[in-house]
Amino acid sequence: MRSRLLPLLIVLMAGVLLALGFPLAASQAASQQQRVVVDRIDDTTRFAALAQYVTARDEQTAVDSADDERLHTLRTELTRYKELYGIDAGVFYRDRTAMAAAPGDWQVPDEGELFDAYNSALLGRRTHDPRQVWPWQTRKLAIASPIVRDGDVVAVVVTDSPTGALRSRILHGWLLLAAGELAAMAIAVLFAVRLTAWVLLPVATLDRVTHDIATGRMKSRVGTAGGPPELRRLVRSFNEMADNVEEVLDQQRAFVADASHQLRNPLAALLLRIELLGLELPDGHDEAEAVKEEGHRLAQVLDDLLGLALAERSGSHLAVTDLAALARTRSAAWRPVADQAGISVEFTVEGEDRGGESPGERAALKVTGWADAVALSSALDAVIDNAIKFTPRGEAVHVRVAADDQRTAISVADSGPGLTDEELARIGDRFWRSARHQNVHGSGLGLSIARALLSQGGGAISYGRRDPHGLEVILTVPRTAPVGA
Repeated sequence: MRSRLLPLLIVLMAGVLLALGFPLAASQAASQQQRVVVDRIDDTTRFAALAQYVTARDEQTAVDSADDERLHTLRTELTRYKELYGIDAGVFYRDRTAMAAAPGDWQVPDEGELFDAYNSALLGRRTHDPRQVWPWQTRKLAIASPIVRDGDVVAVVVTDSPTGALRSRILHGWLLLAAGELAAMAIAVLFAVRLTAWVLLPVATLDRVTHDIATGRMKSRVGTAGGPPELRRLVRSFNEMADNVEEVLDQQRAFVADASHQLRNPLAALLLRIELLGLELPDGHDEAEAVKEEGHRLAQVLDDLLGLALAERSGSHLAVTDLAALARTRSAAWRPVADQAGISVEFTVEGEDRGGESPGERAALKVTGWADAVALSSALDAVIDNAIKFTPRGEAVHVRVAADDQRTAISVADSGPGLTDEELARIGDRFWRSARHQNVHGSGLGLSIARALLSQGGGAISYGRRDPHGLEVILTVPRTAPVGA
């Protein structure tokens, strides 16, 4: 969710900054140009005032008298203006002949911005809002002012200014604006990151605690965290729900444990009475033996139910455990039982050095993982016991330890008949047993107990086929400490 919300906030903030930045950049460029335009209008007004006295005379006389003092002054001013500022300037009659111009051969062109400004001035309109100059353009800025005498326009003052300095100022202002936009964007990104973290902190905590509860750590709760009021209210509601669910589960498990415990005494008394009754029955009476057998089977079911209830209620005590040593110990403990059934138990560790002449000289590889040693030992006992039950005489049960960067796995593979796809989907369900194995001693709770024991510490149990036949049960635990360990 963070990866989706954060880009959305950044894009929205960037859109707002750009929406504000483009009009501000255009306004800044217009302001810079307006300053130049006002300055040029002032210049053309001054030249128009000088030319007014020249045009106040008879035009023919003004043109033919080269030494006229006022005309000389106007030409001198235009020339100095050109030399000082590099701006073309001139005064032109209505027929576009020059009264005075700098440079001297400068003429009004037949088209373009200068031509349009000149014609507009002939109509009595002074240039005040020329087309905007942008930094990537190299055109000049044309300004024209009319010279009016007795209500008629008799001449026009025009200037044609280079725009290099103007474009440089606009570009410099844009660079400062872009730097400000980038700084604002950086602040916006930091704000978006903090806002996203603030909003999603309860969500991330809820996700982690939900995973903990889903994997069996019912004690996990969401602590007091920040975030919007709605999410804080959701956190409180979630904790209340988790408390209620845990209470219901505890009541259920307590009932199963109490019922299993309370039924054992009457069942033991009943089996004793059946045993005494069997002593008085004549020889060859098999019904009493069948009843005794069913009674012992019921006692086994009650014991397993009590073990399952205790496994689900007990908390896990996680620590770094040498799983190779644990699995080696449990394999050795089950070898006498396997030998009595004519079965061998073979133990291997992936990557273990098998060089050496005797078992004592072999280098035992240490494979660690985070687990509750007691719970994992009990789960492994249940799985090995199950494998020995279904392995034919003369075959072997293979116990193997392997690890990767994330998890450590202990696999127990038997050489029994195996299971079908439908049976693999149901294995581990409480009291479930394959119809082909009803005559095998057991209650159908062994693998359920193993799963309950593993889930307390973040472990898992999975099942698969073994070639050419048999079942493989894999117990996995994390290599690193689970959250809250």
